[in-house]
Amino acid sequence: MTFPDRLHHLRTAQKITIPQLSIKVGIHENTLRLYERGKADPRSFMLCCLADYFHVTTDYLLGRSDRRE
Repeated sequence: MTFPDRLHHLRTAQKITIPQLSIKVGIHENTLRLYERGKADPRSFMLCCLADYFHVTTDYLLGRSDRRE
């Protein structure tokens, strides 16, 4: 799975909308949409914010590992 796929899967599995996630992690809604479409890559700080929110490793979020923790 790729980063956009993982992000979308994690978000929808928790039944959270892009606007809700935007508020919770402090990332603009449009940026999150670009991430999910694969049109932009997150900087390391934003990647860490997302991984922390979903309680997964950055490697899992990037699709480099299938281990969540």
